Amino acid sequence: MAENEVKLTKLAKCAGCGAKVGAGVLSQMLEGIRVHQDPNLLVGFDKSDDASVYKVSDDLALVQTVDFFPPIADDPYLFGQIAATNALSDVYAMGGEPKLCLNIMAVPESMPKDAVHQMLRGGYDKVYEAGALITGGHSILDDEPKYGLAVTGFVHPDRVLTNSGAKPGDVLLFTKPLGIGVLSTAQKAEMLSPEGEVLAYRLMTTLNKSARDAMVKYRVHACTDVTGFGLLGHACEMAQGSDVDLELRVADIDLIPEAASLAQMGILPAGMYRNRTFAEPEVDPGETELWQQDLLYDPQTAGGLLMAVDPADADALYQELKACVPSAQRIGTVLPHGGGRRIFLR
Repeated sequence: MAENEVKLTKLAKCAGCGAKVGAGVLSQMLEGIRVHQDPNLLVGFDKSDDASVYKVSDDLALVQTVDFFPPIADDPYLFGQIAATNALSDVYAMGGEPKLCLNIMAVPESMPKDAVHQMLRGGYDKVYEAGALITGGHSILDDEPKYGLAVTGFVHPDRVLTNSGAKPGDVLLFTKPLGIGVLSTAQKAEMLSPEGEVLAYRLMTTLNKSARDAMVKYRVHACTDVTGFGLLGHACEMAQGSDVDLELRVADIDLIPEAASLAQMGILPAGMYRNRTFAEPEVDPGETELWQQDLLYDPQTAGGLLMAVDPADADALYQELKACVPSAQRIGTVLPHGGGRRIFLR
């Protein structure tokens, strides 16, 4: 290794969204904090949603979010791209368009200046691809590098998508395969194949822009991006917020083959166990094998969009997604809440 090169993942205890505070712990941290009311605040932190939404006029609402994490790739430019992709995703999940971004960065004092430059360039290039702008930011010194963005987007107030609008009969569509957390864990242990590494980085740098642009043409009742809480964690939040049950067909969920093999070997991220602790009380696993459950709890970095779509529009949206997303999947159905567990694996 050249003198000015640095293996970023060796400087981090956790990788990407695997460093996220568990959903159960997070809700306890927020419990009891007074929420001030404002009629123009359409979505606030009292909801388990992807971003806040504030109505500015009858035709315009601001979508705001922030996301940052420690390195999930050794290459600084690639890490910058992944972190930006992940941060932008929350705006897409709300049906919005990202417009303005601010850098959030923590770097060791000893980190080579070129590595810092490449990390920032990766973020800038991905934000430019999204059609947005980086207009400044904030940086501090820290022993562990971290990078991300605060993002502001625009959306029409009547077209805001939340994770709490799913209706019985809706079809569940999903737009990326699962297993990123497992692949990232294997990469840190130097157990990931070169092909698996290429796939993981391609998925984590694919914006959810095309998925968002497709879904806003149809009657989508709820949407969330699947990131640190895993598919079951985010599905649980959607079911609770919408007061519905979700039936997921495991055979129809795209599990990355190498991630499946690694999961069966027990190569699993710590975040998977946190996600299981949070969501498992709401999940009826049926006859789903343990390793499959593990992948459904696996924390994703820059994961896909989970949509609850009106059944009359599901076929058309599914066909459009097949042409523009990494993996269009019809993975289940929304059911009326039966009073018990909310997620049923079949």
